[in-house]
Amino acid sequence: MSQFRDGFTEVGIPDDAIAIVGLSCRLPEAPDKSAFWELLRDARHAIGEVPQDRWNAEELPPAARHGAFLDRVDTFDPAFFGISPREASMMDPQQRLMLELSWEAFEDASIPLRQVRGSRTGVFVGAIANDYAVLLNRQGLSAVTQHSLTGTQRAIIANRVSYTLGLRGPSLTVDTAQSSGLVAVHQACEALRSGGCELAVAGGVNLNIVPESALAADRFGGLSPDGRCYTFDARANGYVRGEGGGAVLLKPLARALADGDSVYCVIRGGAVNNDGATDGLTVPSTAAQSEVLRLAYDRAGVDPADVHYVELHGTGTALGDPIEASALGAVLGTAPGRRLPLTVGSAKTNVGHLEGAAGMVGLLKTALSLHRRQIPASLHYETPNPRIPLDELNLRVQQSLTDWPEPESRPALAGVSSFGMGGTNCHLVLQGVPAAEPATRDGGRAERRAGVVPWVLSGRGEDALRAQAERLRSFVADRPELGVDAVAQSLVTSRDAHENRAVVLGSDRESLLNGLAALAAGEPASRVVRSR
Repeated sequence: MSQFRDGFTEVGIPDDAIAIVGLSCRLPEAPDKSAFWELLRDARHAIGEVPQDRWNAEELPPAARHGAFLDRVDTFDPAFFGISPREASMMDPQQRLMLELSWEAFEDASIPLRQVRGSRTGVFVGAIANDYAVLLNRQGLSAVTQHSLTGTQRAIIANRVSYTLGLRGPSLTVDTAQSSGLVAVHQACEALRSGGCELAVAGGVNLNIVPESALAADRFGGLSPDGRCYTFDARANGYVRGEGGGAVLLKPLARALADGDSVYCVIRGGAVNNDGATDGLTVPSTAAQSEVLRLAYDRAGVDPADVHYVELHGTGTALGDPIEASALGAVLGTAPGRRLPLTVGSAKTNVGHLEGAAGMVGLLKTALSLHRRQIPASLHYETPNPRIPLDELNLRVQQSLTDWPEPESRPALAGVSSFGMGGTNCHLVLQGVPAAEPATRDGGRAERRAGVVPWVLSGRGEDALRAQAERLRSFVADRPELGVDAVAQSLVTSRDAHENRAVVLGSDRESLLNGLAALAAGEPASRVVRSR
């Protein structure tokens, strides 16, 4: 057992647990992890009408006219990744998004890519949509180029990351329908435990580009006419579609501790199964969902009675919600020895159902909740679904932002569920870790001797360098707790260096911020040095 000491107690975690040491996301109204947490914390949703640059919503039924969309899916910097503009134009934007998310996950973990190039780092991505291929096929045979095949194959979503970043571990795109993102994480954890890779990027992406996919979901009967996910509510009548993606960087816990990494939380274990024969191909099974829960907690070595929160699959469908609630109540809610009702919620109420990436969104929400020891509200819940006997199942829907229900002296335990329409179920068991000493992730203010401090920046191109200076200036200005020495060390040791470079010199916070402002504006300054 690995031991964390946090000043209150020692928390034992199995040696085969997997640590989340970095994460990234691009979600509707939440372009990064901080914005996503703010969306959750503030109990806001990102649902709106279909953007005009996607398709004419008036041509579709009312239920297909809503969704949670990213601001721009057509922007990409191909030169940064060494990709020609011609090839980039033929690439599924899901490939582009996964490249960006993977890079950002490494940066969030303070691991420069130069350190892992050539390593047995695996890439596991959940994705099910092929909207871009449909869009390209509309252009006819004359539009097919030498890049069409690699640009539209779903396998390349993962393979492109491995190729571009030079990662030699397993590389695969997982498609188990709506459970793909969480199954990809489970596969990554299994590969790390077996020694198949030494580090892993796991993610999920989903983009809604053409109206055909929205129409298919509507005619299947899955969409809510109200454009909302009323998870566990009496109004539950379907889901609303969302898009975006997320990624986590995973390490065996023992190695993460040895490397001094900051850890958001750990994945203690998990399980995957299938519903088998039910009343219909897409009809879920209470027995199978109960079984995957029991397997997951048995493998994780966790008593179901000790789990505080479960992030639901929670689509808000009339059939799915009662079945999910029944399984949770049977295995966790009414587990012998439980002291408090099991708290549940769903991020689909905030950003919609990201389909192939839905499980990844649930994982990110839960990891951030454990890291901050707070549980945000599950939205659109007013009247309990009459088909879900919450009291009998000992379940409670989270209705406001609260602190974690147990004191910091006790381990914070949570689960994440994701189910595919073809019956592939996945559940992961997560545990929070004690808060790190201040400044281990972002740097902190420390006593220092007088002297000049260098802040080193780089970018691929002059515009990128200036943009990086402005982002750093804004980031540091908003965080007065950051120490100038810690920022300097982080810039040198935890980021990759690109062709265009600059050094901002200063003896205190104000002079360094002024130097960044001058660099961002392209103005000369005595203590700013530029070069290539």
